Amino acid sequence: MAEENQVIDCNTTDAWEEQLRRGNENKRLLVVDFTAWSYGPCQLIAPILAELAKKNPEVTFLKVYVDELNTVSEKWGVDAVPTFLFLKEGKVVDKVVGAKKDELRTKVGKHAAVTSPTDDSCPTSDTCPTGATAIATATSSESATATCTATATSTDTA
Repeated sequence: MAEENQVIDCNTTDAWEEQLRRGNENKRLLVVDFTAWSYGPCQLIAPILAELAKKNPEVTFLKVYVDELNTVSEKWGVDAVPTFLFLKEGKVVDKVVGAKKDELRTKVGKHAAVTSPTDDSCPTSDTCPTGATAIATATSSESATATCTATATSTDTA
């Protein structure tokens, strides 16, 4: 298993199904790179995907080699590499076909902004730690994120 904030290789159907199950359970955005070892554009975009994985810990990044897991790529309708599928709760919500780094970055940012939090990041006021307030911040016309802001209170004792 890869460390957090890295691209996870799915080398077997079981590994793929396990990652898909986990993503569904915790409602995380999955960005799946369907790739091939021998194809140049796939190798060129790999460092971009690794960079995105480090910058977006709320997203799970997976890599599926189409030559090894052709049944998985066929099932998901992948007929070109690289293809990036954006999955939420087992459904494709977006797609990038080709080594289009700017489009990939844009779509990761767009979908990561609306991903349901899976930790104690306090998405609503009832889940914020004591003394913190949930604040929704619009990041674009299509998405909003919630953050917590701690409210500092002090009492002067004279």
